[in-house]
Amino acid sequence: MSEPTTDNDSFDSLELPSMTPGSLAKKFGPGMMLMMTGIGTSHLITAPVAGGRYGYALLWCLPIAYIFKYYGFEMAIRFTHATGRSMLDAYATAWKKIPVWYVLITTVIQSTVGQAGRLIAAAAVVFYFFRLFLGVDIPGFDDDKELAIYAFLLAILSVTIILRGRYAVVELVTKIAAGILIVCTLSVFIVQPAPVSEFVHFFQLETPEGSWLLIASFLGLLPTGIDVSLQASEWGKAKKVGMGRLRPEMEARGLATRFDSFESSKKDLSVDVSKLPSHAQEYCRRWFKIGLIDFRFGHVISFILATIFLMLAAVWLYPSDVSGNAVMGEIAKIFTESVGPSLMIVFLAGALAATFSTAFNYFDGWPRVVGACCRNLFRKTAQLPRTSREELDDEQRKVWYSEYNIYRISMFFSLITSVAIIAGIPRPVYLVLVASALAYFVAPVIYFLNLYYCQTVIPKDDKLFYPSPFAIWFGWLSLVVFVGLSAILVLQRLFGISLF
Repeated sequence: MSEPTTDNDSFDSLELPSMTPGSLAKKFGPGMMLMMTGIGTSHLITAPVAGGRYGYALLWCLPIAYIFKYYGFEMAIRFTHATGRSMLDAYATAWKKIPVWYVLITTVIQSTVGQAGRLIAAAAVVFYFFRLFLGVDIPGFDDDKELAIYAFLLAILSVTIILRGRYAVVELVTKIAAGILIVCTLSVFIVQPAPVSEFVHFFQLETPEGSWLLIASFLGLLPTGIDVSLQASEWGKAKKVGMGRLRPEMEARGLATRFDSFESSKKDLSVDVSKLPSHAQEYCRRWFKIGLIDFRFGHVISFILATIFLMLAAVWLYPSDVSGNAVMGEIAKIFTESVGPSLMIVFLAGALAATFSTAFNYFDGWPRVVGACCRNLFRKTAQLPRTSREELDDEQRKVWYSEYNIYRISMFFSLITSVAIIAGIPRPVYLVLVASALAYFVAPVIYFLNLYYCQTVIPKDDKLFYPSPFAIWFGWLSLVVFVGLSAILVLQRLFGISLF
């Protein structure tokens, strides 16, 4: 490998991250955040609704969602580690920046309807706890308005914490509470596991009457929406480790091309890793491996939890419509009837942590993507890119079109519109399912772009970052499966044509 001719002192002084199991968990970040956005509405509402309404019939959706969506997420993580830039920077090199405009428009829609679905799930937990568990209500308000008030209070809490920069504390608390939920869920499953004979439904493609929205919801929001890969890419870039840390210095030394989203082509995003000294290469390699482990661990845990929740609902709730404002009460029956009322508080704590973490992460993620889109669409915004909160200068704080202020404006827009939707359409399960289905129909485009830019930007002779032949082959197959399932759902819903 060729060595750069410039001074390598700063590269050689890089601290290599430890790869021991104990230290890995502390370094987890974007991958776990990506999965925590999914361990909420999809697991605590969509999966139990499917099990309660249709028993084990929709189990086949789970492996399809997790297996065939895997590379859509991994490609975004791989790209960021390989280039030190985000996926949206790559999208900006397309003709007329059409992909960036597409992401901007769909993200604005998602930040309203989608966030309403995530927020109402968390509000449903709080509603159940106060109204039905403690018998306490807000005087003068009916159930629907009370649910909207809880959603508003949770939204205000989320935005306040994010803007004050205290996310790390919330992330820690959320992981602890989610851990309680995992232990609790596994314990209940052991009490009354699903019959082994029902596992055949993992391989039987069934579409019960009226199940199309649930199927689209599963494929759209398990483990989470493919659009969240863009958020994970932005989080990875902001983490400033691996290539994300080295890219600016490489550009300054002439070891990598300076990237300008208004003048550069996609080839300017490429980085020749061989120009780095061996120590820096090992530094990038380790952070990339940590990023993959981070993502894969969350992916597996998410699948296990989704499967268990569907099976638990099939065992304890089926047949049940599982709907209405008291949806959390219906789902809580799984725990109270199997173990006893004493487990209710533990369940509610874990359920609130899971659903709140989803809404919370989206309050940061979607506005972050909107800001990144504007950074790549408008020159004035590009001149004031968002950095860490501590590094913002006065101009970035005062000028409305800076990336930071667009991020904040988008956050408040999401808060106001999502709460307004909840107040106008007080149907928790329906909102969650629509939000999930919307994510599904956005997924194929994002999936295609992630695959395309990984293959065309990362150098093919880069054995570390370039996707393996299997990853490329299976990634494109996965995309075909998603497009095919989208067509089947459209034919069934809009034209009444059922293929199965």
